[in-house]
Amino acid sequence: MADKLPNDLDRASSVFGEIRRLARTSGAVGGIAARVAGERFGFRVNKGAHAEDLRAVLGGLKGPLMKVAQLLSTIPDALPPEYAAELAQLQANAPAMGWSFVRRRMAAELGPDWERKFKSFGREAAAAASLGQVHRGVLPDGTVVACKLQYPDMASTVDADLRQLRVAMNLYHRIDNAIQQDEIYKELAERLREELDYAREASHLRLYRIMLGDFPSVSVPEPVAGLSTSRLLTMRWLDGESFRQRLERDASEESRNEIARALFGAWYRPLYRYGIIHGDPHLGNFQVRPDDGLNLLDFGAIRIFRPKFVRGIIDLYEAMQHDDTERAHHAYETWGFTDITKEKMAVLNEWAKFLYEPLLQDRVRSIQQSNDPTFGRAVLEKVHAGLQRTGGVKPPREFVLIDRSAVGLGSAFLRLDAKLNWYRMFHELIDNFNEAELAERQAAALAEAHVPPPIPQSHAMV
Repeated sequence: MADKLPNDLDRASSVFGEIRRLARTSGAVGGIAARVAGERFGFRVNKGAHAEDLRAVLGGLKGPLMKVAQLLSTIPDALPPEYAAELAQLQANAPAMGWSFVRRRMAAELGPDWERKFKSFGREAAAAASLGQVHRGVLPDGTVVACKLQYPDMASTVDADLRQLRVAMNLYHRIDNAIQQDEIYKELAERLREELDYAREASHLRLYRIMLGDFPSVSVPEPVAGLSTSRLLTMRWLDGESFRQRLERDASEESRNEIARALFGAWYRPLYRYGIIHGDPHLGNFQVRPDDGLNLLDFGAIRIFRPKFVRGIIDLYEAMQHDDTERAHHAYETWGFTDITKEKMAVLNEWAKFLYEPLLQDRVRSIQQSNDPTFGRAVLEKVHAGLQRTGGVKPPREFVLIDRSAVGLGSAFLRLDAKLNWYRMFHELIDNFNEAELAERQAAALAEAHVPPPIPQSHAMV
């Protein structure tokens, strides 16, 4: 009975915690609903003030809602700009759970004698995020490891948060139909559910160690199989500095360029060689090594693409290069866009030109020609107005994380103020591209890393 009590207490605490969570998030979403209704009846709404309130609510919560908020803040037109600006400030650094919680959770994953498997184990969390927290440990043989421990009852938390997300997105769509959100929601739901499976994430670590094995500028942690479960991921510890710490200590142009070069390769070598991308280029998901290389972290949001989709990315680039509208239309169809009229395509091309522009010039340059930090927002507003005027679009699921990665990486390159020949770096990856060869490399890497198949779509919807 005594052994059972802690689990009963955990469950009771979880139930009451979810009630509190529902009350807080429902209030935030309800506030959005009231403002949407007010706009429909002609009342003026202070979105900025409510966006600040929403950030305050989400910032105090663990779980996927904060992670989704961060993600939505960088997907063009997924949220009103006032909300995007506030939610972009959220940091996945929630307060850590205490030692009594950690001890119970580790026992649940590795058994009551779990501490004997370590020479030492840090009682204080080295990092705490939305789905779990990380502790530093040392194995009996002296190997230093990071133990990523998931918070309890996260599956039901995901369900609750996704329901709130769907309500918020549907409400926004009532006042703004430039972007139809159906596929965006499905994609986010599926990726979030996959992030709960740390066994899957361990396979993603193995996968990235294979794909980046010949790229020494990026390090990927090695998972420790005997000390990992579906809710505990143990991996070798990597030493590095945060993005901000490194720039404060060494902001030389040479260092900034090398970091940007490593970042470009970390994301785009896997995409164009294997059809796979890390879907969350949040600054907290990598560290800078002493040699200006990167430690790539957090492999929950990994997207696997059809070779044909990757071919479509290259087709659109070449269409922008040669001002070929027919090829551009073919690329959008390949991606899964439907009902693309000539007018809609002209609007979409404005966004494509903005994203591809640094890759079109064979010279050393910044990622963005304009020094105005609001330049990207101005382009987005123009595209948004054009989509509203032409009836809106429904982005396919595969487009979501590709666009997210391009925007997120562009922001990082801007912050680095890197000056590189992006054209040549890109062409090193796409020249002699072959769909069949990519398919073979992808299948072999997935099999070697033992990556499980994607979660069925019906299980990813709430």
